[in-house]
Amino acid sequence: MAEPAATRLYVAQPLTEGAPIALDAAQAHRLRHVLRLGSGAAVAAFNEGDGEWLCRLAEAGRRGAALIPEQRLRTAQAEPDLWLVFAPIKRARLDWLVEKASELGAAALLPVWTKRTQPERLNQERLRALAIAAAEQSERLSVPDIRMPERLDALLAAWPAERRLIVCDETGGGSPIAAALADLREGPGALLVGPEGGFTETELDALGKLPIVTRVGLGPRVLRAETAAIAALAVFQAIAGDWRRARPR
Repeated sequence: MAEPAATRLYVAQPLTEGAPIALDAAQAHRLRHVLRLGSGAAVAAFNEGDGEWLCRLAEAGRRGAALIPEQRLRTAQAEPDLWLVFAPIKRARLDWLVEKASELGAAALLPVWTKRTQPERLNQERLRALAIAAAEQSERLSVPDIRMPERLDALLAAWPAERRLIVCDETGGGSPIAAALADLREGPGALLVGPEGGFTETELDALGKLPIVTRVGLGPRVLRAETAAIAALAVFQAIAGDWRRARPR
């Protein structure tokens, strides 16, 4: 039986038995100086293509480190192809949204500019780091794709016809989300959550005319943008997503 590894680390490089994986400076510092792991310590390295591997930590120069894969712990597996489309919000709340959406299994995070979006400069590198940390903590095998922000009209103009878009409508004009998701067909999906202040009537009218759109409500209370995003993700995963599967032992 493979030795358990308390520390998980996402690595983009291919994982192959016996082939050393050079760690970057931040990863080496975390393992050697923050977690104080010594040579030979067990680390679980993972990525979406190769699954999860039991590795051994090895030194590489004065300050460097490498991982030596020994044994595959989990094979790569398909995850729900679920996108979260959201209007950027203030930094602290955005960081929380990215972290929790990653834990909940979102495959891609797509920031979108709407009429009422408050201008915020997005740090893609920071958001990517948050998504990686959440993937390491939550034991998923992939990291969400953090897309570059674009305008809502441009996003809709290029929207793939096969992907259902579930719009969280705070006006009460949509069907209850649980009922709508119960009737959802299999296939790729996306959730769209508006900004603080909600969508404009013009935006809702434009969305309502698209055949790929389903407008849904999130219950009787008015939710903050980040709360609405996480609530919608949780309901989707419970009804139409991977919460129908048990956690692997």
